[in-house]
Amino acid sequence: MLSAILVITGIAIFFGLLLGYAAIRFKVEGEPITDELDAALPQTQCGQCTYAGCRPYAEAMAAGEADINQCPPGGEATIQQLADILGVEAKPLSEEHSENANEELMVAKIIEEDCIGCTLCIRACPVDAIVGASKQMHTVIESECTGCDLCLPPCPVDCIEMIPANRGVDKWQWPEPLSIPVVVEKLI
Repeated sequence: MLSAILVITGIAIFFGLLLGYAAIRFKVEGEPITDELDAALPQTQCGQCTYAGCRPYAEAMAAGEADINQCPPGGEATIQQLADILGVEAKPLSEEHSENANEELMVAKIIEEDCIGCTLCIRACPVDAIVGASKQMHTVIESECTGCDLCLPPCPVDCIEMIPANRGVDKWQWPEPLSIPVVVEKLI
């Protein structure tokens, strides 16, 4: 019995040392430019740049396959950072990717009365801006929402709508007052 334990321990130590050596000997370095570009991107994973996420877009920029002006959520500040990293001149957001750039920033809003708590929108949100539990009502954290629209298609009851974001004091509005029948109905 003791010899079996010693043999198994010896084998474990041997393979541990072998794996440790292999990790050091065959270490793969990441591309430093790609890592720096990826860190500069907003990490929304929204796909508005036509790539599956921020990392594939950073890899395409590093390889020269994509331009620096394809990230609507990042805006002008991110384009300037990307230009500084790559040593190129900053450009305005491309027309192809700025369809909604002249429009007001939109955020998702869940119509809470219609929400069935299926959690499909939570799984679709790339920035975790939707909170809620299974079979419970969900809500959107407006300050975290990037307006990417990825939560709309998976919703089976269409209880999500895009509304203009209230960003900043100059855009703030009073909420609509409740009518008397609605107030009485909620009290009952």
